[in-house]
Amino acid sequence: MSSVRPIPLVPSEVEGRVTGSEVRPSTTLGTSGGLDVGKRLYAGQRLRALRIRHALGQAAMAARLGVSVSYLSQLENDDRPLTSTVFAALGRQFPLDLDSLQGDDGARRFAAARTVLDDPLFGGALPDPQAIARLAEQQPELADRLIALHAAYRAAEERLQMLDETIDSGAEQGGRLPWDEIRDWFHQAGNYIDLLDRRAETLSGDLKGAPAEALAERLAAVYGVIVEELADADAATIRRFDASRRALMLGPALPPESRRFQLAWQLVALELGSEIAAIADAAALRTSEARRLLALGLTNYAAGALVMPYEAFRTAARLLRHDIDRLSRRFGVSFEQACHRLSTLQRPGARGIPFFFCRVDMAGNITKRHSATRLQFARFGGACPLWVVHEAAAIPDRVLVQLAETPDGVRYVSMAKGLVKPSGRYDRAPRRYAVALGCEAAHARDFIYADGLDIERGRAAPIGVSCRLCPRPDCDQRAFPPADRAIRIVPDRRDVVPYIIG
Repeated sequence: MSSVRPIPLVPSEVEGRVTGSEVRPSTTLGTSGGLDVGKRLYAGQRLRALRIRHALGQAAMAARLGVSVSYLSQLENDDRPLTSTVFAALGRQFPLDLDSLQGDDGARRFAAARTVLDDPLFGGALPDPQAIARLAEQQPELADRLIALHAAYRAAEERLQMLDETIDSGAEQGGRLPWDEIRDWFHQAGNYIDLLDRRAETLSGDLKGAPAEALAERLAAVYGVIVEELADADAATIRRFDASRRALMLGPALPPESRRFQLAWQLVALELGSEIAAIADAAALRTSEARRLLALGLTNYAAGALVMPYEAFRTAARLLRHDIDRLSRRFGVSFEQACHRLSTLQRPGARGIPFFFCRVDMAGNITKRHSATRLQFARFGGACPLWVVHEAAAIPDRVLVQLAETPDGVRYVSMAKGLVKPSGRYDRAPRRYAVALGCEAAHARDFIYADGLDIERGRAAPIGVSCRLCPRPDCDQRAFPPADRAIRIVPDRRDVVPYIIG
């Protein structure tokens, strides 16, 4: 990876000054000391809609925000503007709903600055909301530079981590396999490809949700493609397209959700082929194999966006509190497909929860990975052995939940489930693996799998990225010493780990 600059496929939120679809000229600090956007940020109707959407009465909503019922009533009736204190409370209690409330440049800057200053990098308590509001409103250029600097710092940290792992593993940075290049490309793109996502969403609307029958009909009517079933002897083949006969042949053992996905894949390959090719050709990849692999990945992405259109899926996910089984049934997709799609909901102005997602095989290899959170996965070797995903791989069809904490003090809620993909025949072993989905504890209220966990005071599993990058000196599960720390061997002392770190 030659650069840490983001790939320009998504509208930028920080470029000099924060940009957005509802930017207004300027912000000033109101006489009340609150967040004053334009004249002031009055959002009573949107605040009331948010409360109703979460099925909260005024007393319950007021308690969450730390205000009186009468004050909340004044806010909802636009008798008072949102102050920075109330806005900060809304950010804590309803982080997914800030986009619907902060449709203004100054409010976006305030929210972004607050997120930056909440990074464990700075340590200590978060500054008072009034101080952050003054920074955002009185020194907007300084705030924007702080936000951009923090984004660059995070990107540089990820880049350094990649280099550290590459060197420690003995691999050469210039010798990355095409598979690794594509993973890095999607990571830099934020796992969200705006052009393909919107085109697929439009196509899904035309097909009224894209059921399998509608997909097959579109293939036949527009492209003259017929759908056939492969012979049972071809059980190892999932999909094959014969361009000369215009025939799409699907494996006989495919479950309905996989069959539908393969129909969607073939349709977007034909409908969006030129757009996919243009993105792949423009990518800074070293080999033609990598570009072809990227085109395959982009087609997979577009197929997922077709069967799980962005806004409909995001709305349902919020309504169902990200219950993956219910989302799978509603959209006719597999458990893994729903998890993967949740990790791509990063459209500017309409973001979902920032999730991490990964798939781990029985040997502990990470075969899929993406993170929109501060948690990043190891590029070489397996995941932390204390992470619940390993236990899930050995216990199929059971959801396991874990509260975990990384060395920087950030807490995460993880959901993991072991899955089995049948082979369709006795003489071929089924594929066994586990998928994991998780978010930072700040979003626990909107993540059904966090119910029953004591997020603030409960015991959290002390996980790390990988043993070679984890600084914890007292982990009983450590397989290797940290790459950047010296070790001491004491012959007269034997602990669980046979050396002392540091």
